[in-house]
Amino acid sequence: MKQTLITATLLASAALPLHAQETTYPLNLTNCGVEMSFDTAPGSAVTIGQSATEILYSLGLAPKVSGTSVWFNPVLPEFAEVNEGIERMADNDPSFESVVAKKPGLVAVQYEWHVGESGIVGTREMFRDVGVPTYIMPADCDTKDNSTGGDGTRVGAFDTASVYKGIRELAAIFDVQSAGEGLVAELEASERDAIARAEGLDLPGDLTAVFWFSSADLEIDPYVAGRLGAPGYMMSNLGIENIIESDEEWPTVGWESIARADPDIIVIAYMDRRRFPADDVEKKLAFLRTDPVTSQMTAVQERRIVQMDAHAMSATMRSIYGLGTLSQALSEMSFE
Repeated sequence: MKQTLITATLLASAALPLHAQETTYPLNLTNCGVEMSFDTAPGSAVTIGQSATEILYSLGLAPKVSGTSVWFNPVLPEFAEVNEGIERMADNDPSFESVVAKKPGLVAVQYEWHVGESGIVGTREMFRDVGVPTYIMPADCDTKDNSTGGDGTRVGAFDTASVYKGIRELAAIFDVQSAGEGLVAELEASERDAIARAEGLDLPGDLTAVFWFSSADLEIDPYVAGRLGAPGYMMSNLGIENIIESDEEWPTVGWESIARADPDIIVIAYMDRRRFPADDVEKKLAFLRTDPVTSQMTAVQERRIVQMDAHAMSATMRSIYGLGTLSQALSEMSFE
């Protein structure tokens, strides 16, 4: 994939007009409701969220990243070596003090609940007061209301346009716009390929699915995907109906209700994070196969359980890879 990315970036760079390859400063933009201005490209960055980290790496900006945090899964394989040389400040939530101590030119953030009005790391005003600008990935605020608490509520369906917006804006901030266009071109091609693969299959017209991210405890209601988030994007593009009708990003729904809906497919998240027992994909599988309720579900009995990178289930660049994972899984299933 690394070579593909480099090739796509070079081709996109060659195809762009010269004026699109350089940023004109001062650069002004509105990010998640906050007006921002940059007089020059930031000299360094700290990331709070794996999505922000991997986008900066994909734009060739790893040398500017001085610290990372909030990890769900291993970094994309093509960045494993460079990531080893960059400080991981925290697997989960870093402290405000540790981020500021890096004196970053920019803090790039995946989730508004980390840095926002009620940010658990800090508010944007706190960072602004010490002279540190913050950029939140638009996928977490466009079409989303984070004032509802928790993981927020979608007010409109997630679309990868918000991911591409984030890539392009970060590329503009750091004056690497040609790299941004190359990355977007690669991801758009991956989307088209995944959708075309599914369209070429003889799939039933009434396929249903549920996405299980995790559970605070295996004995209680699981966190499953609402209809408007990244899993909803995958399902709608591949002709699958989500049995969950909530607009919450990750509502809790009882297994009895899920079993009554009896989805054709169950997609479960795998991750390195271990906040909850059900973060472990093997425990998810064991539960589905042995619980008196879940073991009777069609998807379990027909072995139509898809394992997906947890990070792909969030509204990130990896959601496009998740679309490919699900499309490929569909091509290997039987619905007779």
